[in-house]
Amino acid sequence: MQEAFWQERWARSQIGFHQEKVNGYLRRHWARLGLSEEAAVLVPLCGKSLDLAWLAEQGHSVIGVELAERAVQDFFAERDVQPQIAQHGAFKVYQAGKLRILCGDFFALSREDVADCLAFYDRAALIALPTEMRERYAAHLQAILPPTCQGLLVTLVYDQQRMDGPPFSVADAEVAQRFTSGWEVREVERKDVLSGNPRFVESQLEAVEEVVFHLARR
Repeated sequence: MQEAFWQERWARSQIGFHQEKVNGYLRRHWARLGLSEEAAVLVPLCGKSLDLAWLAEQGHSVIGVELAERAVQDFFAERDVQPQIAQHGAFKVYQAGKLRILCGDFFALSREDVADCLAFYDRAALIALPTEMRERYAAHLQAILPPTCQGLLVTLVYDQQRMDGPPFSVADAEVAQRFTSGWEVREVERKDVLSGNPRFVESQLEAVEEVVFHLARR
């Protein structure tokens, strides 16, 4: 999956992955991380997610990373917020208050960019990527995060042979494999979401589950 794929999706407003309300798993499980209000949080491949604003409302400094500038511009425009814009290394940075979005390639993100992050939140990043990119994504994420970082991860599990991604199916075993070294991976919720998505039904999937994990460094 190349950059052009996602740029085109945003340009054509083909963004079925975008949720029109704050994610329920985030509301229910974020407190598990036990973070202080001022803790900084990384949100990879953030799009224009409402979850960014919710995290900022909890008092966190939020760092979103998004490839498509259209998504970043829409996020602030839909809130009637005029962000400050500056170039910082490989990223065009949009900032308003405690919330900033780095527009650019996630793989250009450095340890210095996320040095203050005590947590990450991934609802739609890992599942947006095909297998080989998921491996690279997970490796880079772990390489740049501080040693005390923890995270909340949401995955999707279904029969990949019956439907093409994205979103892609990510088995529980793959999550354990990707975060095997130095991480404690704990499932905190699992939910059947087959009936709530017409695309899943049309693809004749027999089962679709969303799974929420709390990840913590050992």
